[in-house]
Amino acid sequence: MKIGSTEIVDTFAEAFGMRYCRVIVTAHDPHWLEAATRELCGYGSSVIACDAEVGVERWLGPAESPDGRAGAVVMAFGFSTDALGKAIANRIGQCVMTCASTAVFDGMPEAEEKVPLGKQLRFFGDGFQKSKVIAGRRYWRIPVMDGEFLCEESLGVAKGVAGGNILIQGADQAKTLDAARRGVAAIDQVAGAITPFPGGVARSGSKVGSRYKGLRASTSDPYCPTLRSRTESKVVEGANCVLEIVIDGASEAAVAAAMQASMHAAAGEGILAISAGNYGGKLGKFHFHLHELLA
Repeated sequence: MKIGSTEIVDTFAEAFGMRYCRVIVTAHDPHWLEAATRELCGYGSSVIACDAEVGVERWLGPAESPDGRAGAVVMAFGFSTDALGKAIANRIGQCVMTCASTAVFDGMPEAEEKVPLGKQLRFFGDGFQKSKVIAGRRYWRIPVMDGEFLCEESLGVAKGVAGGNILIQGADQAKTLDAARRGVAAIDQVAGAITPFPGGVARSGSKVGSRYKGLRASTSDPYCPTLRSRTESKVVEGANCVLEIVIDGASEAAVAAAMQASMHAAAGEGILAISAGNYGGKLGKFHFHLHELLA
């Protein structure tokens, strides 16, 4: 199967079930909103070592925002509800409450499962904090030096899917970087999906385990072009650069749609093949077969 001149390898991406929350961050203007989201999403690429996988799902105009200001919808993924709750409260407390003019709202108020947010952060107010229930939702007003930090008492949590991916194999780095950017831009238009790695792209794809004791993951040597002669390589003939786009989504359908969009966008001149990473189907219950997605 091909998209133009790009071969689509007959393989599948293997993804995992995870918990996620959806946070709406607002600020005085786009400058402060970008500052807050950049900090909130930092060190949020992979739960191999990070406390959560975090990324901006979409940006909101004043007409869509809960308080009529510039806004962003941020999704955060973790392996368990407890771990996710701890990570997101810490991140918002350190990265958003500290950012001038910001406020935080629950992006999934209908979710039955909840993790504390304002309920925990309110103690920073040192007794001066105030709360109010509006339309059945409790908000906390925490005094800070530019006024008040407004946030909801809790955030909804739901089941999601993490680890969908495509591997872009290009003739050189420049063409592969361009293709990866096209692929990420296409995913930005898909509702319910994020790409948590830097710029949406990972060059250090990983495999499970290592020859070194204690390491949970190590470099995916089959996709390292420089190791062709030293490992069972999966790099196609003529490819000298491989980049991975990792996708987390609110549902199996969201991840599938994101993979479809990214493959169509990334394919093109200088991109010899698009494949995907898996672990033989033994670790993740969600399998996204590339040929089926494009059928």
